[in-house]
Amino acid sequence: MDDSVRNTVILGSGCSGLTAAIYTARANLKPLVLEGHEPGGQLSLTTLVENFPGFPEGIQGPELIENMKKQAIRFGAEIELKHVVSADLKQRPFVLNLGKETLLTRTLIIASGASARWLGLPSEQALIGYGVSSCATCDGFFFSGKEITVIGGGDSAMEEALFLTRFATKVTLIHRSEAFRASKIMLERARSHEKIHFLPHTVVEEVLDVSKKEVTGLKLRNVKSGELSTLPASAMFLGIGHIPNTKMFDGALETDKDGYLVTRDYVHTKVPGVYACGDVQDRRYRQAITAAGTGCMAALEVEKFLEEQGH
Repeated sequence: MDDSVRNTVILGSGCSGLTAAIYTARANLKPLVLEGHEPGGQLSLTTLVENFPGFPEGIQGPELIENMKKQAIRFGAEIELKHVVSADLKQRPFVLNLGKETLLTRTLIIASGASARWLGLPSEQALIGYGVSSCATCDGFFFSGKEITVIGGGDSAMEEALFLTRFATKVTLIHRSEAFRASKIMLERARSHEKIHFLPHTVVEEVLDVSKKEVTGLKLRNVKSGELSTLPASAMFLGIGHIPNTKMFDGALETDKDGYLVTRDYVHTKVPGVYACGDVQDRRYRQAITAAGTGCMAALEVEKFLEEQGH
């Protein structure tokens, strides 16, 4: 165990974690950022970001993350490619188990994010950022005047499909059964929209065309008949939800039914000195700018908490 006690440790290196790192570093708290399983978070999987303020021509997602990282390091943040296996939040200072080593910290900012659920197809993974997306708000604009698809049967899928009708000429909603998990009102809204077409009893076998480095269509299979078909499309949006990265806090912190951390007064968890920000606690907005905002809030709370504790 490293006997030195950190003022703060930040879990996650997406928008929320790196914003928290910039603020705590400028407060001379010498934060340690653990990058986790997905360094850079969701933005590292995105191409052009056009809705982050301050970039009138847009900026590539990985470049935005790299800029934030450099900014945090400039003010004294340390960034390491490690992740937390488990945490003891009953002791003070808190004890973080990283597998081969253990860290002690007075405060903890959890910005570990939520991972999009994917279909798990090799062709899908190869085309993320090239027509395959898990965020209609982020990428829908790029497919104006095109025919696109949405995968899923819950409220997330209905919301994505309805939002995408602003841009697409046609939205095909693909679902493996004819029973939808979506709420009645969301399902009725989607069904009544002239641009949304439902394709039930259908699964995606392959996303075309990896060789062209863009989505040109989907190879589909009818789960009842086994019949294969090809649907021309310029994009595939996943509306099958997100998985918050909170396993390391099982039993230690309060979560909702889907595993998102429950916060009060913006970013406070039930444990004093432990704060959660970004997609790990935000199931509603899930935007880079809102993640950055809550990262700032968490950092300011850490600064206030440490001052009150005499550190």
